[in-house]
Amino acid sequence: MSNGRSSKLLTVNVISFILFIILCSTGLLNWLVLPGGYEARGSFLVSLRHFFITIHEWTALIFMVMITTHIILHWPYIKSNLKKYGIMKQHALFKRWGYLVGNSC
Repeated sequence: MSNGRSSKLLTVNVISFILFIILCSTGLLNWLVLPGGYEARGSFLVSLRHFFITIHEWTALIFMVMITTHIILHWPYIKSNLKKYGIMKQHALFKRWGYLVGNSC
């Protein structure tokens, strides 16, 4: 693996891990700590809950982009293992995906 590619993978992995921690934290705070529904009308905790929901949603969107990037960067490894175990046998879908990520099957 080239040095530039491994640094990209490391960057994507670290960012994905940080985003995952933020997702877990905001999700657990909203679920277990902050009041939901009509329990605390107009209080600071309800405003905080809405703030954390917004953070959670945006973080989830960025996390999905990072995981997609992670899969694309690992596609040669995934493709070689699929071929190795006989799962990918020059199927048209895999050929098309290979051309999308810059590799031909």
